[in-house]
Amino acid sequence: MPVTRAELAAAIRATSRLDGTFQLRSGATATEYFDKYRFESDPALLSAIARELASLVPPDIQLLAGLELGGVPVATAVSLHTGLPCVFVRKRAKDYGTCRLAEGDEVSGKRLLIVEDVVTSGGQVAKSCDDLRRLGASIEHALCVIDRCAGGRELLQEAGIELHALFVQDDLGGGRR
Repeated sequence: MPVTRAELAAAIRATSRLDGTFQLRSGATATEYFDKYRFESDPALLSAIARELASLVPPDIQLLAGLELGGVPVATAVSLHTGLPCVFVRKRAKDYGTCRLAEGDEVSGKRLLIVEDVVTSGGQVAKSCDDLRRLGASIEHALCVIDRCAGGRELLQEAGIELHALFVQDDLGGGRR
């Protein structure tokens, strides 16, 4: 498994980089795509990623908040490396059972770190932060594996959220095309 940062970047690139034409959640079109599910479903690679992400977790965080769907395995893996509990955040509260937006521990009054796999526009991260803040959570930071450098960092900064990315897209051998 990868040991250095360069080896980790190469492993992510080899495992998950696809070429073609892809529509992104933001509506933009890209000619390369990082299929996050490929690195999230590889236990050894996900563990190596989480080990590196754990070093980026701010010291005062009480809960990791994994966003549906890709942020959930990343948050879980980071939790295993840090010992911090995590919650799983839906895009919208379910309308049955517990009817909760965030599954797991209570978020009210807690300092959360939003965990996402890939950030492009930052729209879903910002929306989820707003939703969690309405529930009483304190959120000043977000963490991701890959920042596509497509405006997400700036949007989040406007919302009072500092984005910590393990890699930007150029680190993985591909620029925005």
